[in-house]
Amino acid sequence: MSLEDRKASKHKKKKQRLVFRAIILSVLLGAIVYALVDNLQKDKSIYKVGDEAPDFELLQVNDNNEMEKVRLSELRGKGVMLNFWATYCDPCEAEMPYMQSLYPEYKEKGVEIVAVSLDGAELRINRFIEKYGLTFPIPHDKKDTVRELYKVGPIPSTFFINPEGVIVDKVEGALTLESLEGHLEEITPQ
Repeated sequence: MSLEDRKASKHKKKKQRLVFRAIILSVLLGAIVYALVDNLQKDKSIYKVGDEAPDFELLQVNDNNEMEKVRLSELRGKGVMLNFWATYCDPCEAEMPYMQSLYPEYKEKGVEIVAVSLDGAELRINRFIEKYGLTFPIPHDKKDTVRELYKVGPIPSTFFINPEGVIVDKVEGALTLESLEGHLEEITPQ
């Protein structure tokens, strides 16, 4: 092999390495751009007082063996107490009797209590419902989609939504009977 042939072969290998590196760099750059765009498009909204409550639809657990859907937008015109809870949460358990005691009176006034369960097993939820005789809608957020939508951290967490669908208050932690009644009065339709 002549000197010129060796130089041509070396040059060809360098060119191939350069093309290969350019392709790898392009793929990496494309992955970075995709990750940035995807991350920017994710909903990072944290809903707060004054925001319109985002709509959702979940299956209700406690509807006499019929799987009824609970859709927030269908409750427009009513005040809504949207509570996030679980059976393993002691503060959640403490506030449930208060919610049940006030529910019949405030349902007549146009307020709906929706208690979204974050439990894994429906059997556990049903036992809890029976234990406390709960009659307000209890949808099951099996995949944490509504929990993520509302960016719920600690439980219990409760959003109070006026008849126009606007969040008027958010409470993290258990409610007393008195504070619960005050919040329900605030969202009662006029």
